[in-house]
Amino acid sequence: MTLAAKFGVSTPFDPQHAFVTSPVFTPPVLAFVRLVMAFYTLFTLIFILVREYVVSDTHTFFSYFTHLSLIGLCAYFFAAALQTSVYSYGSRKGYPLQRWPKALQFLHVLLHSTIVTFPILVTIVYWALLADGSIFKSSYSAWSNVSQHILNTVFVLFEICFTHSKPSPWLHIPILVLILLGYLGIAYITRATQGFYTYSFLDPNKQRAKLAIYIVGIPAALVIIFILVRYITRLRERVFSTLVRRKASAGEKMEDWQDIERPKTPLAL
Repeated sequence: MTLAAKFGVSTPFDPQHAFVTSPVFTPPVLAFVRLVMAFYTLFTLIFILVREYVVSDTHTFFSYFTHLSLIGLCAYFFAAALQTSVYSYGSRKGYPLQRWPKALQFLHVLLHSTIVTFPILVTIVYWALLADGSIFKSSYSAWSNVSQHILNTVFVLFEICFTHSKPSPWLHIPILVLILLGYLGIAYITRATQGFYTYSFLDPNKQRAKLAIYIVGIPAALVIIFILVRYITRLRERVFSTLVRRKASAGEKMEDWQDIERPKTPLAL
């Protein structure tokens, strides 16, 4: 196996069309569902961004990992919907990404790895460490929190369970951890330039000894999520491949039965 293949970029790229097909939905339906999720996440991002700048008069939108991970999710669904649409309404023999440079193929595979891990991490950290009684205090608060911290994971689970996408390569783990640690730098740059911590558990004055636990524990949680998603993906592959084999076997038996039971043409007298 080449180094590129170990990072998820095989030659030829995605010969089974796993990124644009589903074991449950036809390609046009898959493209439509992905497009709906893409537009919903885009609407959520724009609405929250505009409200922050107009109503709250704050400029902190891009300082939050929640928003950054949602941007990644939105970008992936738009890209995946486009590729699936071209595949659906073309000859179904391929899609544009398969002909693009390997660098873009790698970025797409890496983007997929981020969207099946980061949103789940965001959901877990939010409900475990940050959620309080003010979540459902207003209609806007309830909608924004559900959209950013529940539906994000629902969308991810759809991608994991109902598409043919392959398990993320193991070599993506260090890249994902580096991205997460890179955000930690952004959080402290935000504190230095704007005077606040994006997440309260990053404040050393409040957390003290717990801060080190969070800094180590959250990347560790990311790795655990990555591994769990890999095995869920493998399980999905086995389940649906078993169902396909059983369906094929049942079809063959039905054809045999029809051959036996089909009345013969009567002999002429």
